[in-house]
Amino acid sequence: MTTPKNETQQNDLLGFESTLTLLRIYSYYRVLLGALLLFMFHGGVSSNTLGNLAPSVFSYTCIIYTLIGLWTLISLWRKNFQPSQRQLLIQLTIDIAAITLLVNSSGNATSSLGYLLIITVAYGGIFLNQQLSLLLAAFSSLSAIGAGVLDAVAKNGGDRSLFSAGALGILLFLTALLFRYLTLRLQTSQTEAKQQAALAQHIQSLAQQIVERMNTGIIVTNKSHALVLANNAAYRLLSIPSSEPLTSIPTPIKDMLQRWSVSGAHKQQLFKPEGSSKEVRVSFAALKIDQQSDTLIFLEDNRQLMQHAQQLKLASLGRLTASIAHEVRNPLGAISHAGQLLAESPTIAAEDRNLTAIIARHSERVNNIIENVLQLSRRQQAKAQTFDVISWVENFVEELQQGPYNQAHIQTQHQHASLLATMDVSQLHQVMINLCDNGLRYSQASTGIQSLVLITGIDERSGLPYIDVVDAGTGISKDKATLLFEPFNTDHVSGTGLGLYLSKELCDANEATLEYKPTSEGKSCFRICLAHDQRVLN
Repeated sequence: MTTPKNETQQNDLLGFESTLTLLRIYSYYRVLLGALLLFMFHGGVSSNTLGNLAPSVFSYTCIIYTLIGLWTLISLWRKNFQPSQRQLLIQLTIDIAAITLLVNSSGNATSSLGYLLIITVAYGGIFLNQQLSLLLAAFSSLSAIGAGVLDAVAKNGGDRSLFSAGALGILLFLTALLFRYLTLRLQTSQTEAKQQAALAQHIQSLAQQIVERMNTGIIVTNKSHALVLANNAAYRLLSIPSSEPLTSIPTPIKDMLQRWSVSGAHKQQLFKPEGSSKEVRVSFAALKIDQQSDTLIFLEDNRQLMQHAQQLKLASLGRLTASIAHEVRNPLGAISHAGQLLAESPTIAAEDRNLTAIIARHSERVNNIIENVLQLSRRQQAKAQTFDVISWVENFVEELQQGPYNQAHIQTQHQHASLLATMDVSQLHQVMINLCDNGLRYSQASTGIQSLVLITGIDERSGLPYIDVVDAGTGISKDKATLLFEPFNTDHVSGTGLGLYLSKELCDANEATLEYKPTSEGKSCFRICLAHDQRVLN
């Protein structure tokens, strides 16, 4: 009998498909062997060898052995060819007993029938544990030697049968040890292969999770530039819903890939998905350099890259302006103070007072420029929060009309009852103050009345919430519109030219967009596209 632990180990071994296939083959072999010997005996084939001593014993043994083989085959089929160690030992013992009876009934221990025991012992070395396989080999050897002794006695002491039986017994033991050793090596190799496969699958799963959670979009194409796979970030950057499978790469990217394949240029290119305000930076890399192979297409959000570059630029600007402010403010303060003293002099002429007023006015302007630059360089990191855009706009308008713009006519238009977005509300407040101040000033210059319209809705291209600031001014020409967000660009006498530049920088820091979008009537309109309420800002 075997212990439960040994049975469990053997069941693990039998779990391999190759071992189960061998068991199926052996089960069919037992049935075919019995049927073939029965056919050869009754068909007159080898009649001088098979059943020569005891024909009836040979015949009945073949019939019973064939029936047992059929019954065993059916039983194993029902159990999915996963017998226990005890069942296997009983089956192989029956095989040895049957073959021994066939050899003895044929009256020739040196006949080829005795070598059928080698097949039985070999299968025992595969399916049984070491103790049972050696026990089976010992039983087979004793049976072979016993048959040889009986044959020698029947032939009045001939020693040829004894020698052949002894040699067969030794061969049976060697066969059992050899196949058991090979089986253990196979089991060890399969166990190591299974562990390696599990490790490889684990590493593949980790790699897949890493690729799927990357912010960089990855698209893989084959030699024919056909799509192989794309990760979630690629779907997001291309503004394609994950529920809609990507069947091919967009045509502009495919054209970029064709040019890259021909020229081999490594310069990154920009791509704007259709119906989206995103700007995607596209780069390519071949998996193998020495030959044509699959190609990796990397997609990156250009706004995020520009945001990181802008943060580096502002950090450098902060260090520069800190030193410039110290060097400029001291002489600027002296100039302003001297101008004030000169203006207070009782002997100064009226023409000179105009000059001191110019000194004071421009000193204040230079000081405002320094303050704005310092404010830009000391800008804090955005602290994003989700808020209702409509409620925020209404509160913002109420704050303006209770403050210095209490005489202004500010209207609001909302296309939705509720609209959620994500941004640092303090920085949004600063941007809106700059835009509304400019809009009210240009409206008054054009119509004599401070008027403004704030419109909220969802952008058709990107699907993101927006705030439009529309004034009643004369509008901006196309030439000037291209320079709107450049620093120190202004046509106002007392302006510094940093308001719109600072507003755009604040929007970029919150992954929002600020663009000039004139209305169909030619009025000036600045649109802020805010980040989605589910978006987590970096």
